Amino acid sequence: MLERYKNIIFAVVIIAIASGIVALLTNRPAPVVITIIPPGPTATPPPMRVYVTGAVANPQMYTLPPGSRWQDAIDAAGGATQNADLQRINPAQFVHDGDKIEVPVASANTGGGSSSKTAVPAAGPNFPIHINTATLEELQQLPGVGPAMAQRIIDYRNANGPFKSMGDLDRVSGIGPSRIKEWEGKIVFD
Repeated sequence: MLERYKNIIFAVVIIAIASGIVALLTNRPAPVVITIIPPGPTATPPPMRVYVTGAVANPQMYTLPPGSRWQDAIDAAGGATQNADLQRINPAQFVHDGDKIEVPVASANTGGGSSSKTAVPAAGPNFPIHINTATLEELQQLPGVGPAMAQRIIDYRNANGPFKSMGDLDRVSGIGPSRIKEWEGKIVFD
């Protein structure tokens, strides 16, 4: 009896296999396409243009790479001259685009090892003071600013970046609202 159904069983098995193959071929899932998007180019800060003047070999405008310090600008200008008073500047200060870096000339009255760091320039105040590029001496032209406060302003600026508004100055130790009001119109932030 099995012999009689043998051909039918064989035909059913062949049809089942063929149906399975057809089903697999027609119902295949779409291939997964993985697209890798390369990262975009990183923004490279533009070079900075600074004007180096004063007691340097070649005072003029220089182009410096981002992250440069005042010493790099002085070196670009051929170095400081023999009569430069490097004690009155901070060569580790970061350069900002558009800075004027003035290397002061040593005064004739600063001999004998005394430092002219605390000396206020003899000329009257030269307002407005560029708070983000001012030297220790320039900051001392502001009312109520001595060498210690001027240094705190520079230290805060070096640690936290440029000041953007008068309110930012309130974060420097020793500067409060009354002092900020006194400085209005005497400070610029560019």
